[in-house]
Amino acid sequence: MSDQKNIYSQWDTTTLGELIDKDNGSIQTGPFGTTLKAAEYTKNGVPLISVRELVDGRIEIDQKTPKVNQHILDRLPQYILQKGDIVFGRKGSVERSALIREREHGWFLGSDGIRIRLHECVDTRFIHYQVRSKETSTWLLQHASGTTMPSLNQKILRKLPLTLPPLPEQKAIASILGSLDNKIELNNKMNETLETMARALYKSWFVDFDPVVAKAAGKRPYGMDDKTAALFPDRFVDSELGPIPEGWEIVKLSNEIELNPKVELQKNGKSPYLSMQNVIPFRIRPTKWEWRQLTSGVKFENGDTLVARITPSLENGKTIMVDFLPDDQPGWGSTEFLVLRNKGRLSPSFIYFMARGNEFRDIAIASMIGSSGRQRVQNEAVKDFLFSIPDSRNIFDSFENFSSQLIKTIKYNDKESQTLSQIRDLLLPKLISGEIRIKDAEKVVEEAL
Repeated sequence: MSDQKNIYSQWDTTTLGELIDKDNGSIQTGPFGTTLKAAEYTKNGVPLISVRELVDGRIEIDQKTPKVNQHILDRLPQYILQKGDIVFGRKGSVERSALIREREHGWFLGSDGIRIRLHECVDTRFIHYQVRSKETSTWLLQHASGTTMPSLNQKILRKLPLTLPPLPEQKAIASILGSLDNKIELNNKMNETLETMARALYKSWFVDFDPVVAKAAGKRPYGMDDKTAALFPDRFVDSELGPIPEGWEIVKLSNEIELNPKVELQKNGKSPYLSMQNVIPFRIRPTKWEWRQLTSGVKFENGDTLVARITPSLENGKTIMVDFLPDDQPGWGSTEFLVLRNKGRLSPSFIYFMARGNEFRDIAIASMIGSSGRQRVQNEAVKDFLFSIPDSRNIFDSFENFSSQLIKTIKYNDKESQTLSQIRDLLLPKLISGEIRIKDAEKVVEEAL
């Protein structure tokens, strides 16, 4: 180990400013003020990357991500991102950063971002892993300017201290950690596909009524066995919501779902706590939660659905189904959640996918009132929401059996990704300090994968 320590003691200590490519764009703060106005955003074009798109070291966009067209790219080429760039959050979550990959090459830097472009003598993946380390995140938060709204600027980022091993070691460390991130990303993509499948089935059965449409036309419902197909009628009847399957009924949400049910929690001990920040838009499960002393907040149990009731979290798709609590242990969370609980006839996954549907979301969003930026959903509008349900318990059970298996796989993938993230975060400081050899780290990763 002494020889290993001697090797690491020869590694350079430098700053981020010393590694910036001064001849190729250097360091760039995103456009703001009159340089680029929100009125110039478009629905189609190149995504505009802001701090909200910086998630766990990667760029994640959704339907709320604004875009800019070719005219803006031609007018403001200095803000076009390139593969290998590192983007930092300029305001608010200043500890967030993301490495621009091949798919994001040519995207556009947002106003609350700072883009760093490094010269070729360093491995940008290695530098970004070091930037994401706990020590560096702490440094960024401590040195950010402002109290209520932490902010970064070029001067602060240039002073960011870094450890710089020789290039071969940089590449080796980046490769080790990258293999973990590749598996995490694969799990995330698989989970997106699984949830899309379950959401599509919900819409097919309970919104578009595809099995009934097929049977009414004398056709066999697509992808459905005879036993399941027999659960659906072959004709429609009129209702206040339009045509619905014969035998189905229109119900009010408050009759089938309890809104913000009472849950008893011990006040003198810690309980699982979920913040709004740890809910990722349009994902069924949260990424993180913590044990926290009870103060004010909503209470919930496994099987409940949580819906953000405040702007812009609701519009951004922050809705989850609770399945992360220890057995018989209630949890609590942000006061800005609505809690939906089944009264008996429905199923947990049905309620979740209903809350994710456009029909429910449109009603909830339209009911929001309050001052700009602090608008909230009105409970009465949610309680009065109307939807149709089948007369057969077996239809609910069939949907629950299918969706629960997908959700179970999603949960397994999430747990695996959390373990891999922990391994990655533990290996980085040990690799840089010399506490673990590169070959030993490779063995740890190989066993984990």
